[in-house]
Amino acid sequence: MTETVSTRAPLSPTPRSTLTRLRERAASDRAALDAVLDAGLICHVGVLMHGAPVVLPTAYGRLGDTLYLHGSTGSGNLRAALTGDVSVSVTLVDGIVYARSVFHFSMNYRSAVIHGRPVEVTDERERLRALRAIVEHNAPGTWDYVRGPNKKELAATVVLSLDLTEASVKSRTGAPGDEQDDLSSPSWAGVLPVHQFFGTPITAPDSITEQAPAHVIARVAPAS
Repeated sequence: MTETVSTRAPLSPTPRSTLTRLRERAASDRAALDAVLDAGLICHVGVLMHGAPVVLPTAYGRLGDTLYLHGSTGSGNLRAALTGDVSVSVTLVDGIVYARSVFHFSMNYRSAVIHGRPVEVTDERERLRALRAIVEHNAPGTWDYVRGPNKKELAATVVLSLDLTEASVKSRTGAPGDEQDDLSSPSWAGVLPVHQFFGTPITAPDSITEQAPAHVIARVAPAS
């Protein structure tokens, strides 16, 4: 059952997930967090290894208020993530903001930061649901189209879950915020939009099937 926004815990419930600067850019409900996570393709996971910070880019999936990560059972990075709190971030860049002064150059963006302690998923049903969520997040329609993981592959894979209780969302939209004195400058000011799109699929040279399936074609951007 899908939980309504009104019954879910509010964003920024702790000091470390509460914005201290430009608070007006913060979101106030969990729908905004869902939107950023669902639109992103990779996240960056910050962990401590041997007393030093390490930031790792990786794929993820979301089911409700749980974020799932996966990797090799031999990954020291994921094992380190199980020893303490981590920080996970997802950022979407929507535009480069050109201002009339260097100080006010900026970006239009949507970002989410989650704090918490990951838990290893050991229940086999949840592991499969989590792996499916990760695959379907980046490649919708793929899980039921290709062969699923076998016992050997599952044994070599560790799955982590991270509760989305402690999180923050921040975004910027709109035009440059120039100083009043700079508005008469002849320098161009505006926004250069940034778009992400999927191009024409490239078939593997050893693929028996030459034509990409419908769920892949559906993601290709229409010709302009």
